[in-house]
Amino acid sequence: MNKLTRSYQSLSADVKIVSKTPLHQGHFAMTAYQLQFRTFAGAWSPTIQRELVEGYEVACGLLFDPNTEQVVLIEQFRIGTLAAEHGPWSMEIISGIIDAGETAEQALVREAREEAGVDIKNQRKINAYWCSPGMSSERVHLFIAEVDATKAGGIHGAIDEHEDIKVHVVDYERALTALAVGEIDNAPSIIALQWLQLHYAEIRSAWA
Repeated sequence: MNKLTRSYQSLSADVKIVSKTPLHQGHFAMTAYQLQFRTFAGAWSPTIQRELVEGYEVACGLLFDPNTEQVVLIEQFRIGTLAAEHGPWSMEIISGIIDAGETAEQALVREAREEAGVDIKNQRKINAYWCSPGMSSERVHLFIAEVDATKAGGIHGAIDEHEDIKVHVVDYERALTALAVGEIDNAPSIIALQWLQLHYAEIRSAWA
């Protein structure tokens, strides 16, 4: 099958980094790049500036119990949703930064315990995607994972990271309604729930 995207040779062949200037170092880092890129016609673009938020590799997972037909969601404070009608608390699937020397699968297991207090029985990767490639290098590795929803609940989170996470066990159909009316409004959760909606019979057959 032919690739849909352009033929990429290498960074040195297709992009010239003129300069990199650190702008900020905090919870995230930001860097200003002066660069040129090879155009589709084969020439070099003018030197342009782009600011990049230096993101992380992140593992996210929709926790699903095929026996009770429920999903495990979490609710926590998020600075990015300060302007949202529901305020800066977001209903989400579990997620966390992949530590050095750790696989995405291992990170998912750790985050399920830290954020929802459950152990993963099975997991399946849905996809991996760049969150906002026009401004950030953050990349999400998205999974669906089987858990025992009867063991989920309470308030969790890493104290040293100031996490305050409330666990919600939600019927599958109720989660779809929340998705349809906009109660669930963040990309990883939307993508994962829509994927489960498309593959529901297959996953239940494999795991139930």
